[in-house]
Amino acid sequence: MNEEISGELKLYMILLGSKAPKRNVEQHDFFFGIARNLKELVPSIRSFWPEAGNSIHLDGWREITMVDGYQVKVVLKEEAPLPSSPLLSPKKLFFINLGGYQPDILEEQHYTVLSVHEERTQAIQEAKKTVFFKNNKVKGAGSHIDEKYGIDVDDIYRIEDILADEFKDHYHLLITPSSGQEKDIINLGYLKLDKIK
Repeated sequence: MNEEISGELKLYMILLGSKAPKRNVEQHDFFFGIARNLKELVPSIRSFWPEAGNSIHLDGWREITMVDGYQVKVVLKEEAPLPSSPLLSPKKLFFINLGGYQPDILEEQHYTVLSVHEERTQAIQEAKKTVFFKNNKVKGAGSHIDEKYGIDVDDIYRIEDILADEFKDHYHLLITPSSGQEKDIINLGYLKLDKIK
């Protein structure tokens, strides 16, 4: 059987870049998708950011397998534990985009956080403990928790909520305590979609 078809399903976090028409600087956004490899995600990436056109590319990516001492595994919906099962964890995977400012720099600095918690409020409190949140403050323009469009302090994403329907309808994220697992590898660098193997 072809490895591309039979490989293990993975949750990907991808940093996308684009110099979209009529923009002066490259713009970025994060895409989360489920596939056996990056190449399978290309059509979903194009659907996610159609206005980016042919300039869309990867600036980095990560296979999410370990966050805050929890293993993150993708399973088919029909293989997910039942709601009454003790195997079903109340923990959820959250994505937070911290934004902040530094004196004399005309740019909003960003720092992204993945965290595992039961509730959004817990994830927010944990994010506020980061060095970035504490150090990126300018009087009258402190750090804030926002999404890609600058939403209020309490607005963060549960990963399952921002996955495209094509993923939500078929897959479940199984989150279980794990120790000794290595940190996820962060892959950085410019990669055009048509060059993904």
